[in-house]
Amino acid sequence: MMQEIVVISKSPEETISLGKRVGELLRPPDVVSLFGDFGSGKTCLVQGIVEGLGAGDGEYVRSPSYTLMNQYVGMFPIYHFDLFRINDLIGMEELDYEDYFYGNGVTIIEWAEKIQTVLPTNRLDIRLLIIDERVREITLLPGNLEHLFSLHSQLGMAV
Repeated sequence: MMQEIVVISKSPEETISLGKRVGELLRPPDVVSLFGDFGSGKTCLVQGIVEGLGAGDGEYVRSPSYTLMNQYVGMFPIYHFDLFRINDLIGMEELDYEDYFYGNGVTIIEWAEKIQTVLPTNRLDIRLLIIDERVREITLLPGNLEHLFSLHSQLGMAV
């Protein structure tokens, strides 16, 4: 298991850039679990991940707070869940979440702490912490996803 990677982002643009680098390494059926408070940069990170997966510039990415899931088309299908409004697993079961988690696309989940008991063991956890108005501490935990091990060397460079 790879140890965590900690990145300091000083702007939304740096957070998007980090997301793009992460997205370029993802492949099906990867699951990215995002943890962080309101305003911590989760949606900026998703914009970059979507761009890195080849789905345009990512500007059209919006949190699917009211629809629970948005789908984008890049190199693979991209499933973007926002679970803020989910209070229990029943809502996820109604969406047949396993089809997304173990399917032919990449799944990105905001507010993943709400469904931790059903998340795949092999996933990329990303924790976003607000340091101040613009600065975020972003911790990546790639678990056993070997194709993400190059993240450590890539992120040694400036984001």
